Amino acid sequence: MDLRQPIGLLFSIFGLLLIAYGVLHAGAGMLRSGINVDLFWGVVLAAFGMLMLWLAGRARGRSK
Repeated sequence: MDLRQPIGLLFSIFGLLLIAYGVLHAGAGMLRSGINVDLFWGVVLAAFGMLMLWLAGRARGRSK
């Protein structure tokens, strides 16, 4: 098993949970500049997780 697959799954799940929290509790994670920190970092984590899953899938396709 490629290590990128569980890492990607973990980061994707955490990112989606953080996105949901940022959307549902919009005022909780706001900075003075108006940036929703929870939503921002949720998107970053989800994007990183999706990148890891894509790389794992690409490596699996090449090994066959």
